[in-house]
Amino acid sequence: MAIKMKIKKGDQVMITAGDDKGKVAEVLQVLSKKEAVIVAGCKVAKKAIKPSEENKEGGFAQKEMPIHISNVKKVEE
Repeated sequence: MAIKMKIKKGDQVMITAGDDKGKVAEVLQVLSKKEAVIVAGCKVAKKAIKPSEENKEGGFAQKEMPIHISNVKKVEE
């Protein structure tokens, strides 16, 4: 069951744990079932992309990964 969260899409949050600790950024997406958020420019991972019709060469793409809700804090503006 999804829980109600106090953080919404578009809010400014500060990362309180992990490699990006101390960064302030905007929430791009809220994943209520996983109790996580996706924050712009934080916890970025490289994902391999296979060559396809659209992308002839393939390669790597940067993608933001989810951060647990307990590791972010809402920043008052």
